[in-house]
Amino acid sequence: MIGLHHYLILSALLFSIGLLGVLTRRNTLLLLLAIELMLNAANLSFVAFASHLGDLSGQVFVFFVMIVAAAEVTVGLAIVVVMSRTLRTIQADEVRLLKW
Repeated sequence: MIGLHHYLILSALLFSIGLLGVLTRRNTLLLLLAIELMLNAANLSFVAFASHLGDLSGQVFVFFVMIVAAAEVTVGLAIVVVMSRTLRTIQADEVRLLKW
């Protein structure tokens, strides 16, 4: 039987992979993907605790996290598209100027 600790271990593993991606990658699309992975790891923990405790508040938090993630991706992809068109790169290291 799959217990709470299995979900938490999987969540920690997913969060670690996402954190490693944020710390090592410089491509902005991969940074956004790594952040999404970290948010989904947090969602998995919320759902696991909500299921374990029999409380729905964790699932409500997941709903808000999904809204924040959707907004983050929307704004992030818009920034990447503008950065790609104007600077001809999507590497985060090469962008040093935030104000034109």
